[in-house]
Amino acid sequence: MSTSANKLPDTAHAETAQSAVWKSDFGREYTDRNCLDTTSLNDLHRKNYGITRTELNAAFLREIARDASFLEIGCNAGNQLALLFEMGYTNLSGVELQPYALEIARKRLPQASLAEGSALAIPHGDSSFDVVFTSGVLIHISPNDLPRAMDEIYRCAKRYIWGVEYYAPETMEVSYRSQSGLLWKMDYARGYLERFSDLELVREQRLPYLENANVDSAFLLRKKS
Repeated sequence: MSTSANKLPDTAHAETAQSAVWKSDFGREYTDRNCLDTTSLNDLHRKNYGITRTELNAAFLREIARDASFLEIGCNAGNQLALLFEMGYTNLSGVELQPYALEIARKRLPQASLAEGSALAIPHGDSSFDVVFTSGVLIHISPNDLPRAMDEIYRCAKRYIWGVEYYAPETMEVSYRSQSGLLWKMDYARGYLERFSDLELVREQRLPYLENANVDSAFLLRKKS
């Protein structure tokens, strides 16, 4: 996917305390733990929620054509993009800030267009993709930086913003692998809707975990015509 002619974002302030952690050995260990093939990814979702990720995707993307362009922010090793490809979506791109994960993703998905970059400075032009999405990525962005990330995602989305993230009715920080400053829960769909008046909620589904008290939110937002 080529960028549009619009000016690309300033990357000067894209480095944060969180991005430094994800680029370190901590981030590489995360990738090694979570590099899953599509069968394992579906099995994990079935264990967590009682439905597979393929089933969840099919429900949320049912009106989106197979040739629509997708951009995943924080694609890591490419799990979600691989599943979309398996489902018949072929116009796939991703952005990942961790070089180690990006190298793995490029080997797994030679058919996808993958670039190094941050949610705070997406290396693509305005309205470059039909669908821009995250899966467990916004939760790792500090609330102080989240507005900028949402602005970037909104900027690059031509039509849809799609997300699957931890849910909480109010913002709360959660310890992540015994570290602070790396994970927050909140109502991310509401955050988008409050920030951008021309977004509308197409659908949302709360996904309670079967084995613990966590809840995820899957949501699809659309720019009004």
